[in-house]
Amino acid sequence: MMWLSRRQFRVQALVGAGALLVAAVFLIRLGWDVRDGYELYRSHCVNRADCAEAADRFRGAHKNTLLLLAAGLGLVPAVAGAFWGAPLIARELEGGTHRLVWNQSVTRPRWLLGKVLLVGLASVLLTGATAALLTWAAHPYDEVAKDQFSTLVFGARGIAPIGHATLAFAFGTVTGLLLRRTLPAMAVTLVGFLAFQFFFPLVVRPALIPPERATLAMTAQAINGAQNLGGFGGGSVIGGVGIPGEPDAWIADTSPLRTADGKNLDTAVFGGCVDSPPRTGAGGTFGDAAVCLARLDLHVDVSYHPMSRYWTFQWLETGIYLALGGILVLFGLRRIRRGAG
Repeated sequence: MMWLSRRQFRVQALVGAGALLVAAVFLIRLGWDVRDGYELYRSHCVNRADCAEAADRFRGAHKNTLLLLAAGLGLVPAVAGAFWGAPLIARELEGGTHRLVWNQSVTRPRWLLGKVLLVGLASVLLTGATAALLTWAAHPYDEVAKDQFSTLVFGARGIAPIGHATLAFAFGTVTGLLLRRTLPAMAVTLVGFLAFQFFFPLVVRPALIPPERATLAMTAQAINGAQNLGGFGGGSVIGGVGIPGEPDAWIADTSPLRTADGKNLDTAVFGGCVDSPPRTGAGGTFGDAAVCLARLDLHVDVSYHPMSRYWTFQWLETGIYLALGGILVLFGLRRIRRGAG
């Protein structure tokens, strides 16, 4: 049985091995380039002003490349689930070849479990190895950028991609078992898992650990940046204002602008400040708005997670994905024992 499973999977395995080799060569080369840039950044980091300028140059040189790679790695589990997991059983049921195996001495659950372990392990190894290479390549950049909590980056670093690959493959396999058609199963797996990948970081991840809370004063200069919140992107500042003592924190949620008495800022009051007539002399409308807004003592209440919780979130998310994948596999084993197909 295992010999037949290996033979059926050999083409996919060769394609996966080739893709991993290409990715390894590229990421190792990129890792050395990032490290060269990091050494240049450190050599120019003499005082605070120079450090800020050097850090901006360093981030600008690698930010887009690393974001594209993170987005690409985020697609690997979904693609593996769609192209390796979904056809695993659906192709057998669609072509009727499962009957030959089911008439042998091998039980249906054992047949399914053997195929899942072989191909699923290959999917996890491919994703995990790529994630490890990307984590290594981007490590100096992450030390400077401190954006590991952003949605794309978090899902492409550390151990989280292992959990993602496990769930995606299990979901694809069970989808193929239920639909019994290869192409519909592939489409459902790809769309369904990608939808879950948007849902989890937006809804579930911020609530895995009770957040810390803080109040940030919002000056007139900061209000223009107040819409640049960190819920999806994992930012650590609002309008240039950061969490005191936690410069690298992940701001998970924010309240609307509030006045000193804790009430939400009324739109009419805010508009009245911004549209107030200009004063005579320098300053103009903005000067009047600044004075008006300053009297309101505006602030926002924020929920945040310190950077020290990063690996706790990694382990929790990986465990949840592994558990969900295991539940799906158990469901598939029970389903096939009852004669699916």
